[in-house]
Amino acid sequence: MEVSEEGERGLRIAFCVYRGNPFSGGQGVYTKYLTGALLDLGHSVTVFSGPPYPELDPRAELVKVKSLDLYRQPDPFRVPRLEEFESVFDLVEFGLMSTGAFPEPRVFGYRAGRLIAERADEFDVIHDNQSLNWSLLRLHLDGMPMVASIHHPITVDRRLDIKAAKGLKAKFGAYRWYGFVRHQCEVARRINSILTVSETSRRDMASLMGIDPEKVSVVPIGVDTTVFRPLPGVERVPFTVVTTASADVPLKGLVHLVKAFSILVRNYPQARLSIIGAPRPGSEVQRLVDRLGLRGQVEFLGKVSQEEIVRLYSASQVACVPSLYEGFSLPAIEAMACGTPLVATDGGALPEVVGNDGEAGLIARAGDATSIAKQIARVFDNAPLASSLSHHARLRVLARYSWRSAAIATAEAYRAAIDEVRGTGRMNEPPHEVVPIALGRDSTAAVGGEP
Repeated sequence: MEVSEEGERGLRIAFCVYRGNPFSGGQGVYTKYLTGALLDLGHSVTVFSGPPYPELDPRAELVKVKSLDLYRQPDPFRVPRLEEFESVFDLVEFGLMSTGAFPEPRVFGYRAGRLIAERADEFDVIHDNQSLNWSLLRLHLDGMPMVASIHHPITVDRRLDIKAAKGLKAKFGAYRWYGFVRHQCEVARRINSILTVSETSRRDMASLMGIDPEKVSVVPIGVDTTVFRPLPGVERVPFTVVTTASADVPLKGLVHLVKAFSILVRNYPQARLSIIGAPRPGSEVQRLVDRLGLRGQVEFLGKVSQEEIVRLYSASQVACVPSLYEGFSLPAIEAMACGTPLVATDGGALPEVVGNDGEAGLIARAGDATSIAKQIARVFDNAPLASSLSHHARLRVLARYSWRSAAIATAEAYRAAIDEVRGTGRMNEPPHEVVPIALGRDSTAAVGGEP
């Protein structure tokens, strides 16, 4: 067994992510870069992932946990062909989707739990990245060390989406979609070691999810500063704003940025807003752009390569993170690493990540279009301020946010979880096989041993 950089035996890690592709948002980025940094430290990593599957370091083993992939593009909410149904898991997955629920975290757990149980002696620890399902919890309760990552309380997403839904039918649909939140909270409260990315998330998980804060460790995530960097020879285009909207949901505050931009163009008619990502079908954001007459000045870029994202940051005068809430914010530190003057809101952990207003970024009030517009205008009008923000943003990222430091702290959490299980005398007890046995509460499958 390889010795890790810390001088101890390298750990054998089963890393679980129910949706792993980097273009699916933060989950995929976290999976790709954290596992790569763990490999660099001398650990071995097997990633159990549902589709879309992640891009990984070639040294990692990828176990593709199959599913019906019901939300894939270009046909989300599709009806599978009859021959695609191969197991009871598939029936549960389709049944939940058909009733408006989001099944992926739970059915991923059924499948991944069985696969890991069959190979339990090959792993020292399970790392569950936010699927929080009963099946992996059962392995943990049966003696397998486990650490879970929760990047922010999903209860915040649920509250904001229900609030933003128009009409009783839409509100019921949002409530049904987030039906998994209740059982994720119950699972999380029974896991002994949880990682989160900020003190804000740690505090909010305690108050909103009922998780004991003593079980939660704060491990900030990182950015590859060799990739996200100022590009030499790329000039910033005046009056240009860039934002990332990989998930067009109320939580991300894109509506408020578009409203802010409509204020800006009154004084800066040449301004342009580039949105990395695509609007959802029937998106309120797209309707707002049309209603405000901004179609020629607001551009949705769709799926963009990492290289193009770096170029956009390097060529834009301002980057904006308009979120109503963030547990951390990868787009914020990516923009800062590129030296792009940043305007972020005070939603959630953003001030914690960005720092004091006026040092490495400017802070606006979350949900306040006028405040966002004023802060962007400060950058437009003040070249010395823009230069100072650019310089200090890059320095802050280099000093605080690296995947190497995240991996070192994560490995420490693994060893603590292993030591705790060894102390119970249950380290070598074989986990029970986890299978769905009946349809039960919330039209989902009840798992053997599920409370």
